[in-house]
Amino acid sequence: MFKFFKKGKKEPENLKEVLAQFKDLENNFEKLSQDLENFKKESQLSLQKVGIVRFNPFSEVGGDQSFSIALLDGNDDGVVITSLYSREGNRIYGKPIKAGQSEYSLSKEEKEAIEKAKINYENKNQKFNKSATGGGGFRTC
Repeated sequence: MFKFFKKGKKEPENLKEVLAQFKDLENNFEKLSQDLENFKKESQLSLQKVGIVRFNPFSEVGGDQSFSIALLDGNDDGVVITSLYSREGNRIYGKPIKAGQSEYSLSKEEKEAIEKAKINYENKNQKFNKSATGGGGFRTC
């Protein structure tokens, strides 16, 4: 992809060749910048945020076998899936989510799963940003 240190390529002999190489670098940089912008736009539509809550909806039955899981993209669009477990059977419900909300009423656990998904994503990004900058932010040399 990068041709900076290509073996066998001769070094520029005059200012015209140097300027031509700078022009090539500028074109490559512009293409990479455009590709990065396209990637950012496309990645907003991929699954990015996941939150799960286990709970017991029936106090007289077993433990926390039921759950709600939120699966959201970068725009907080996606789905929340809830499984209600009882001795008689298991029921599964899915509700669409748009901008973190649903046109259907959400249970307390479903709302909690959506919030956990958002918080988990924010925490992951904060850790990533800290490690990318060496821990505590920007450093000066």
